[in-house]
Amino acid sequence: MKSVLKVIASLVLLLVLLGAGVGAWYVYTKQPVRSGLLPLAGLKERVSVAYDERGVPHITAKNEADLYRALGYVHAQDRLFQMEIVRRLAQGELAEVLGPKLLDTDKLFRTLGIRAHAVEYVKKLDRQRPEFLALAAYLDGINQFQATHKPPIEFDVLGIPKRPFTAEDTVAVSGYLAFSFAAAFKTEPVMTYIRDELGPEYLKAFDIDWHPEGVLAHAKPDPSHWQSLTRIAQAGQDAMALAGVPLFEGSNAWAIAGRRTVSGKPLLAGDPHVGFSVPAVWYEAQLNAPGFELYGHFQALNPMALIGHNTQFGWSLTMFQNDDVDLIAEKINPANPQQVWFQDQWVDMETRTESIAVKGRKAVKLTLRRSPHGPIITDAFKDALDSKPVAMWWAYLETPNPMLEAFYGLNRADTREKARNAASKIDAPGLNIVWANAKGDIAWWAAAKLPIRPPGVNPTFILDASKGEAEKKGFYAFNYNPQEENPLRGYVVSANSQPKPPSGVPVPGYYNLADRAKRLDQALKDPERKWDVAAAQALQLDVTNDYGPRILKSLLPVLQTVVTDANEKAFLEPLEKWDGSYTRDSIAATLFSQFSYELAKAAMEDELGPVLFSDLLETRALDSALPLLAADPNSPWWDNIDTKKTESHFETVRVAWHNTLTHLTDLYGSSLLAWSWGQTHTLTHVHPLGRQKPLDLLFNVGEFAVPGGRETPNNLSLNVGPAPWAVSYGPSTRRVVDFAAPHMAMGINPVGQSGVLFDAHYADQAQRYAEGIYVQQYLSEADVKAHTKSTLTLRPDN
Repeated sequence: MKSVLKVIASLVLLLVLLGAGVGAWYVYTKQPVRSGLLPLAGLKERVSVAYDERGVPHITAKNEADLYRALGYVHAQDRLFQMEIVRRLAQGELAEVLGPKLLDTDKLFRTLGIRAHAVEYVKKLDRQRPEFLALAAYLDGINQFQATHKPPIEFDVLGIPKRPFTAEDTVAVSGYLAFSFAAAFKTEPVMTYIRDELGPEYLKAFDIDWHPEGVLAHAKPDPSHWQSLTRIAQAGQDAMALAGVPLFEGSNAWAIAGRRTVSGKPLLAGDPHVGFSVPAVWYEAQLNAPGFELYGHFQALNPMALIGHNTQFGWSLTMFQNDDVDLIAEKINPANPQQVWFQDQWVDMETRTESIAVKGRKAVKLTLRRSPHGPIITDAFKDALDSKPVAMWWAYLETPNPMLEAFYGLNRADTREKARNAASKIDAPGLNIVWANAKGDIAWWAAAKLPIRPPGVNPTFILDASKGEAEKKGFYAFNYNPQEENPLRGYVVSANSQPKPPSGVPVPGYYNLADRAKRLDQALKDPERKWDVAAAQALQLDVTNDYGPRILKSLLPVLQTVVTDANEKAFLEPLEKWDGSYTRDSIAATLFSQFSYELAKAAMEDELGPVLFSDLLETRALDSALPLLAADPNSPWWDNIDTKKTESHFETVRVAWHNTLTHLTDLYGSSLLAWSWGQTHTLTHVHPLGRQKPLDLLFNVGEFAVPGGRETPNNLSLNVGPAPWAVSYGPSTRRVVDFAAPHMAMGINPVGQSGVLFDAHYADQAQRYAEGIYVQQYLSEADVKAHTKSTLTLRPDN
């Protein structure tokens, strides 16, 4: 019997070992190859790819075509799944691999017409221009890798078929980059509802001019109208969450003139704010070819670096936040529902039909319309609304937008004139380009095509097509955009706040609070202070702003009256002493974040209802409203319309405070020591597959207790809502370049270079990022050689 058991045990052990061996071999076949000699068709000469300790490739080629073909190859072996998922998002093809839960997202992107726009856009491109040749070589490198290697693990799990990547994919992804219009979908319906249904007294809290005329021609809003528009907004939000494709949210960037720095040369700092995910948005690579060198940060399917530097110049970017989207209530011909009123006559709408593949279900047919103003976005959700069409005018679809040409030029812009010219070609989305060079120039250009709207039209609201509000008279020339070159104060700074263009041209937008910009400007404007890399890093990592103290200045006297219990006063004390810092040990940061949510909920949810209130929480309009509401004890928002009596701000603040303590006590107990910001505010980098348990344990990275908060310079931002708070977006990289020693530039990736599970560089920077640590970005030949851990040589396949 013992011998039989031994045989069985041996067989079981053998099977386990075989299974482990097969599993190990399976994982091994998915890993990037970073050493050796490999053939790559289309190369003219050999290309060297030296990998440093972070997995950053330093690519040296003898011509540009070889350089970009090699970039495509190495980018694909680290990020092929990211490339696949982002093109599916942009073209409305996620439900095919992720299932019915992404159907609304696909409907939205099909309705926007990004895919159809990309096809027409590519047809018009000059195939002989250098930026197209670079794109073609880059895509060929991606496709060669995909054709000759095992697919990533995610392809196997989701059953994703291989198919070549195309120029249309790249252009469509640029449409995703322009997805900053998501703010319009959330903000405009809410603000229109407040204007048309609640009235001017309610609108005061948002500091927006009152327009008494309603947009939608009915006495009482049809609830289905708001359901449709908010469902569109939610579809955009789901796209980011379920697909794991980061959304560009904001950013910090500044450049300091040499006379204000320790080294005597300009200093450039930047940290674009993007949603966190695995892998992170940026892929770092150094490119070297005769006459061209750049250490760049690249996005999936784009061979042009969106931020970068070399020994001569560098730049960073922030989102302009200009309003480049108008939602337009169309007037339908009562005698013909396929016609709308446009320029004093009835005109036909265009119609097209698309089919959306859905995993595990039959394909969904979608009939879509387009008016002269743009796509009818409500057609995506006709079950919610089909009688009151809303069109979307979007600058991305209505401008030439030569983004490839713009960034090809910016990658090579070694003079201020070349950089300005490149920036002028960016039409949408609006971007702030902050630029500096070793010769001593610094500059900032707000790059976008700014539409000329009719006088008096406020695009914060849904526009009325029947009154001509939606008609554009063209675009302002680039020189009217906000911009500065070598200002006398010795620095330029951009932090998504509303600019004041010297030209006087109106620039409506969905701008962030001014607190972050003011915090940066306050530090930079001291004429006696000299800046170096360490000081710039400290400013990027600053976790303080004035927003919380600004609100509490109005509310603390009320709270001090509300709180009479001796035990409760101990909970109030941290807020009374708070300076607005979101350090890990701050108790006040936790109290304020919960209290500000409870205050907004107690004041506004009764008037708006849960759906519109939820949308308001995700807009920047709420950030602007809370300080104004707190300072106005007579605002009608304080009354709870669901009760018979009229509540004062005193009573509503008391309710909000009570709910704050109840919620935090239920979560963390009654000890204030357990309410620290590091306990309640954490960062987890989430992979698309990591949203399904138990795959989160395998694919996700974190969680990390982190400092920072909404609109602090270290903008590790959270959604307004109840504790605990998961960081939703923040610095997608932190970079500082002193042009006295550009080869010593410092930066960090939030997770790692690689998107390949079990690769050494999948998450090797995540802990350092959470701790605010920087690493050198090697640029000089000597540094690259000293830090090379492996070398991959790509040779012509002939």
